[in-house]
Amino acid sequence: MSTSVKMVEAPPSYDGAGFSATSFDKVIGMARANSLWPLPFATSCCGIEFMATMGAHYDFARFGSERPSFSPRQADLLMVMGTIAKKMAPIVKQVYLQMAEPRWVIAMGACASSGGIFDTYSVLQGIDRIIPVDVYIPGCPPRPEQVIDGLMQIQELARNESLRRRNTEEYGLLLNSYGIQ
Repeated sequence: MSTSVKMVEAPPSYDGAGFSATSFDKVIGMARANSLWPLPFATSCCGIEFMATMGAHYDFARFGSERPSFSPRQADLLMVMGTIAKKMAPIVKQVYLQMAEPRWVIAMGACASSGGIFDTYSVLQGIDRIIPVDVYIPGCPPRPEQVIDGLMQIQELARNESLRRRNTEEYGLLLNSYGIQ
């Protein structure tokens, strides 16, 4: 009987009788990549596409993200979707700061990435002006397939990130450039 279920590949290891030895970075990376808890910060039509992605047809849960977290302290992936007004920018930054490390950010759609068609005084022209962004998903609104591809890119980042990267001087300078201590 053949199945179409694809199992996660184990990290490279040295195997012997009754033991398997591998690097701690690889095991932690595999666990993080396959258990991301997204926090959806949806303000407009991109939120509807995210809901479609969470539904049965596209099934976001098969990537380990079946539990959307509406508490920043329990989430590790911030998904900002839709138009962000400048008055809302401090709230987005506060939510980001309340998330525990490691944390990743997706800017979903044209409005979150660059302000979209709203080039006005009241709309933030991309969330990368207030917080660092790991993956941009283009589109107005993006298709669920694009959202899944963005999540898979975040999984790849989580899988290959060193446990010590967040303690480096380079990462500290990145956060300092956004006014984050």
